[in-house]
Amino acid sequence: MSDDDQKQRLAQLEARIAAAKEAQAPKPRADEHYSQAQHAWRMVVELVAGLGIGFGIGYGLDSLFGTIPIFLVLFTLLGLAAGVKTMLRSAQEIQEQKLADEAERDDERD
Repeated sequence: MSDDDQKQRLAQLEARIAAAKEAQAPKPRADEHYSQAQHAWRMVVELVAGLGIGFGIGYGLDSLFGTIPIFLVLFTLLGLAAGVKTMLRSAQEIQEQKLADEAERDDERD
């Protein structure tokens, strides 16, 4: 075998190895798609978390100060307001993402 023949076989082998590595390489991860149910559960959890945190703070303050449940009511309402605000922020984020996806699809069509 001549040097040129060996170099050619080596180049072919390297090309086959590169092709095999490319085939075995992990594919790039696509954006995660969330279903509407997952978005809804996220919002429910945010609302319940706000209520629970507000309830816990109010109950703790009432126990600490020995008052009637004024702090419980007050912080539960504040927790509700915080949960609703977080839900609205999540809904706005989802809407902006959908609008961006639609704009991207429109750009691809043109």
